[in-house]
Amino acid sequence: MKHLNEYKLYIQRIGLLGITNILIALSSLILLPIMTKNFSTGDYGVWVQINTVIGLIPNIATLGLPYTMVRFLSSAKTKKSIQEGFYSIAIMVFVSTFIISTLLFVFSKNVASALFNGNTELAMLLSIIVFLACLNALLINFFRTFQQMRKYSFFLLAQTYLGVFIISYFAIKGFGITMAVLGLLLTHLIIFLIMLTFIVSGIGFKIPKFKNVKEYLSFGLPTVPSNLSYWVIDSSDRFVIGILLSTTFVGYYSPGYTLGNVITLIIAPFTLLLPSLLPPYYDNNQMEKVKTFLRYSLKYFLLIAIPAAFGLSILSKQVLMILTTSEIALNGYLVTPFIALSAIIYGVNGIISNVLVLEKKTGIIGSIWIVTAILNLGLNIIFVPYLGIIGAALITLIAYGIAFVLTLFYSFKSFQFDLDLIFIIKSIIASSIMSILLAFINPNGILNIVIISIICFIIYLGLLLLLKGIKREEITVLRKMFLESS
Repeated sequence: MKHLNEYKLYIQRIGLLGITNILIALSSLILLPIMTKNFSTGDYGVWVQINTVIGLIPNIATLGLPYTMVRFLSSAKTKKSIQEGFYSIAIMVFVSTFIISTLLFVFSKNVASALFNGNTELAMLLSIIVFLACLNALLINFFRTFQQMRKYSFFLLAQTYLGVFIISYFAIKGFGITMAVLGLLLTHLIIFLIMLTFIVSGIGFKIPKFKNVKEYLSFGLPTVPSNLSYWVIDSSDRFVIGILLSTTFVGYYSPGYTLGNVITLIIAPFTLLLPSLLPPYYDNNQMEKVKTFLRYSLKYFLLIAIPAAFGLSILSKQVLMILTTSEIALNGYLVTPFIALSAIIYGVNGIISNVLVLEKKTGIIGSIWIVTAILNLGLNIIFVPYLGIIGAALITLIAYGIAFVLTLFYSFKSFQFDLDLIFIIKSIIASSIMSILLAFINPNGILNIVIISIICFIIYLGLLLLLKGIKREEITVLRKMFLESS
């Protein structure tokens, strides 16, 4: 009974984070038409470049310490140990982030020339945003560490939608790209102050003695190359496209990429919960329980991700026509299928790699992402001038495929769990039949697309039941996830 309640609580937390990430996905789709319809394609490309840099710097500046906090402090028992660990990590992150942000500010003219069409003001604002973004990445992981998922979800949504509101206001009022970036800075500052207040009031303040710094850094630093390499695979293609083609082509590429990448939001609840959930079981040698969580996490992810990838690929042009401009839709809709499949592979990889994290073999993860990142960047530089944005999307798929194969190989050398290949095949069959129906109907208009997509997903679930891909008791567990509270 205890094990059943633990699993039910895990499913409920997945539901909470799943809803949170759906709302975050909706926010990006809300902001997309506002930005593309109120700015030129070139200015929208600059906006994408800014957010790409914001996604890059925390991977370096935080030294892998937010993730270290999740791994080491999730089992902390006393307030003193929490204070010591958190403030040791926080001070290290503050110092490293300040140094990197200062360098970015000093070289703002060079950054602006390379990425922002010479707009130095944007580069200067960016250096401040990056500083706040790094600190926020640490603070929000505090709530994740101690599985305070309601607060974690609240702050994620607050930062997202406050940003949407402020940025949309400036964009619609015609204030220009600089004011939109200023709105982003204001959002990060407000959320930083609120989260810091919550944490300090909760655990108090204490000057740390930096007792475990060596252990924290030895765990965290090897994750920096993997995080940086993941960014290279996921985002550096924008830089390559912008430099070798133009920011206009970045504007064509990014919406199709964003649409396909919505699938990564499905994996987010699992990648957020598993690193803090699994260590206590693993450390107590409860290996069957670890395998059970990994197996069902993979199955529930693919249950939704596979039909989502089929649907997004079929409806890419129609959705982009609604969310952006016809120019962007016609030039970028073919990007979506490649990125949707890449997102599925990334999600599966994210679940399997927990095996290496549990065994503290983060160096292997780093090496895998370094190899694939170098390959990705090199192929992009070679082929983007000839194959354009479709080539960049294809190369992304190849890179994620290589990372998955290597991760699977090294993870399963440690211990294996059932990947349920029969279920995957049945899900693909059901999704294919669903897609034929979706393509035949070919809905247009946002309301028609939503209604037909819901109907097709219900048909997919019905087909999967007929194929015995999922059991009725599994559907019961999912239903209770929404009907019962923890």
